[in-house]
Amino acid sequence: MQLQGPTPTRALLAKIPSGTAGVKETLRIMRDLVRAYKKNVPIRELAVRLVRGRNQKDWAGEIRSLQSFVRDRIRYVKDINGVETLHTPPKILAQKSGDCDDKSILLATMLESIGHPTRFIAIGLFPGSFSHVLVETKIGNRWIPLETTEPVNAGWYPANVANRMIVHN
Repeated sequence: MQLQGPTPTRALLAKIPSGTAGVKETLRIMRDLVRAYKKNVPIRELAVRLVRGRNQKDWAGEIRSLQSFVRDRIRYVKDINGVETLHTPPKILAQKSGDCDDKSILLATMLESIGHPTRFIAIGLFPGSFSHVLVETKIGNRWIPLETTEPVNAGWYPANVANRMIVHN
């Protein structure tokens, strides 16, 4: 059975509070989208197709394949000016674009659909601020950062991070 997920193709977050409370609410909505869409049959089929050439139980290889797809095949496009916008994974795939929130939602959803646990990390380079989000996934006891907006490999993490907020999916 295919889970359709939330009805809207995107959630315009006009009622999100500002500051830390707003970051928490945005991450909560992102988490809810991942939980809803990780059971979506086309999302799982895409993830399975993308890892098909890997050896069985090559978890690190699966993660690299999915990160590369989102990083390289989904174009980074900023949100509507002045409006925080989140899209569902099918909408992100249809548009072939999204910002760091969207790309993180898509990657986390695909990873979860094939059994990899994920969490979102909101980060800020200055005290009291948050300006970016990325996904982490776990292999064994180690969480591995997965950046999707820069040409970097799995495991890369920005330097000089002053703030972190974590939400597990």
